[in-house]
Amino acid sequence: ARGEGSYIALTRHYNPLMMNLARLNMPIVTAINGAAAGVGCSIGLCGDFVIAGKSGYFLQAFVNIGLVPDGGASWMLPRLVGKARATEMMLLGEKIPADKAADWGLIYKSVDDAELMAEAKALATRLANGPTVAIGIMRQNIAAALDADYATALLREAEGQKVAGDSNDAREGAIAFLQKRKAEFKGQ
Repeated sequence: ARGEGSYIALTRHYNPLMMNLARLNMPIVTAINGAAAGVGCSIGLCGDFVIAGKSGYFLQAFVNIGLVPDGGASWMLPRLVGKARATEMMLLGEKIPADKAADWGLIYKSVDDAELMAEAKALATRLANGPTVAIGIMRQNIAAALDADYATALLREAEGQKVAGDSNDAREGAIAFLQKRKAEFKGQ
């Protein structure tokens, strides 16, 4: 009944976690310091910006123990790196070092280990100080577009533009542009 226990853990805990993270109206920055393996690989890769220290790596180890990828890996990996590389990761179960992951486009960037947290915090701060209404809509539109046709993506953009266009941040952005100064967004 080991399989039943895994099923319960996934359906009651990990899958709801992954769906809650996917539904957030704010970008996620993840910092990978060391191994991102198994479901930890999926959790680490759920970030919109994944930064890894040079000593970090990504591992879909399931095949090595007779199991199948979980945490959304079979959906996420082909979309991030294509079918061939996703198949390599899942069926061969080999480590993908941070630099290789960055070259593949699996992650945003690879940095020296000592710079990892400073880079992640700086990026999170930059995003938090941006036009968060628009950023939240962009995040949701990117995710939705992965499963939508072109016409639906265009409509979502128009709907998102309507909401973002009515925000205080959009007004501030326009005024700052006209005044040739940097916008001071408030997240409203």
